[in-house]
Amino acid sequence: MTEWTIGAVLDAVASAVPERTMTVCGERRSTFAESAERTRRFANFLADRGLGLHTERAELERWECGQDRVALLMRNDLYLDVMIGCLKARTVPVNVNPSYTAHEVGELLAYLRPSAIVYHRAFGPVLAEAVPDLSELLLIVVEDGSGAAELPAAIAFEDAVNQGDPDRVIETSPDDVAMLCTGGTTGRPKGVLWRQADLYVSSMNGGDHESTDVLHAFARATGQSWFAMSPLSHAAGIFTACAGLLAGQTIVLYDDRHRFDAALALETAEREKAALLTMVGDAYAAPLVAALRERSYDLSGLFGIGTGGAATNPVYKRALLELLPHIMIMEGYGSSETGGMGFGRSSKDNPVETFAPMPGGTAISADRTRFLEPGESEVGWAVRVGRVPLGYFDDPEATARTFPEIDGKRMAVPGDRVTVDADGTLRLLGRDSLVINTGGEKVFVEEVEEVLRACPGIADALVVGRPSPRWGSEVVALVRTESGAIPVAELRTACREKLAGYKIPKDFLAVAEVRRLGNGKPDYRWAAEQALESAAREIGA
Repeated sequence: MTEWTIGAVLDAVASAVPERTMTVCGERRSTFAESAERTRRFANFLADRGLGLHTERAELERWECGQDRVALLMRNDLYLDVMIGCLKARTVPVNVNPSYTAHEVGELLAYLRPSAIVYHRAFGPVLAEAVPDLSELLLIVVEDGSGAAELPAAIAFEDAVNQGDPDRVIETSPDDVAMLCTGGTTGRPKGVLWRQADLYVSSMNGGDHESTDVLHAFARATGQSWFAMSPLSHAAGIFTACAGLLAGQTIVLYDDRHRFDAALALETAEREKAALLTMVGDAYAAPLVAALRERSYDLSGLFGIGTGGAATNPVYKRALLELLPHIMIMEGYGSSETGGMGFGRSSKDNPVETFAPMPGGTAISADRTRFLEPGESEVGWAVRVGRVPLGYFDDPEATARTFPEIDGKRMAVPGDRVTVDADGTLRLLGRDSLVINTGGEKVFVEEVEEVLRACPGIADALVVGRPSPRWGSEVVALVRTESGAIPVAELRTACREKLAGYKIPKDFLAVAEVRRLGNGKPDYRWAAEQALESAAREIGA
């Protein structure tokens, strides 16, 4: 069997279906042939400026990178072309969250030490503030109609493409790396280093194909439209979009120059006859439900809504299945550190609460010495074995901790706690970094959040820990209600019916909005600050 690089797969698919539309974003539509040439030209532009591979993988430690990094401070438009062009040049494209402040961008770039930055024009002022001296960097600007000021020495992306050789193909290796920066939900982002071949197989529906014939046949048999609504600056969006386009599907991208508009998204899905919508949790589910209740859309060709990266309120899942009874909701579980780990598929008549492990997905004991058997009651760690990342960029300690070996098998342990049901499915309890230790007991915040979000009138909820002189840490819930008032007694009763007493929040705080990050995930750092400020106000009073 032959391992593949992502750029080689794109070229194989493009040779099979050259005139098929590959991406749609706003008014821009690109065919597979156009994107294959654009990525090849851009790769050659980068290579001609000395960017690429400098140290072979075999000579490096797992946390080291011997290739030039290219930071992508971008919206969705042209993101995939830029990313794949970088990979074809044997450089490493790295996602930078476009919602970051200049301070956060500056910290991340100092860590990544990129040789080049590709950015949409609107982010020029943020970039200039983040990095006062840009003179040593190759700057490439993608036009977005924003009219932001030009940065000195920046070259337009279209000019860079036009300068690249249209024919030369740079020889790449499956050992070339890709890097995905974590979302920074609870701490600073870290760069996860993947071999390209492993990333393709584990997270993009790929395989070790014997020849291009397999890719050609598969591409010619596909051709649906997949609407990836979540931003490509995050792993969940990249995984979904690449899984589709590398199989020959047309990928519709949300034009994220503007805030998410559920009605516009549904109109786009209707116009493009989308077969699949993908999103990240409540940040998308709530407005979609509201828009579907306001008017009807012709989504007869839609077979499913995929959600992952953050939990989705059971209330919204039920509402989507009632409003669109012909679809399935497909919940994916995974991370930048693992790729896809598990998969759940719910229909109107068959809701599912656990995840069937994907290849390599399993669980190990709490002491990390053995694999858990189905039906064990022990709370262990979710892991993936096999095609997993090499490590964290420039961090040997975190690499050893998150990517250890057990029974001679290297694995990824992203920090999620699980149990294994008798049927072998994984029951996800939550990220260990979010566990609250209260009075000697552990509380998984997502378990409490699920109960709260299922209560009538509750629009959203986050649960965090707050220092307590009595309990060490106490459970606090931040709640957004439809009325603005919190029905504390009813919420306590609902929690008492489904949760042990120590899991019931000691305090409920009303918030106008539950803040979420650019990828749709909850902002737990913000929530913890709100909980602390509330306690300080009470002490002051």
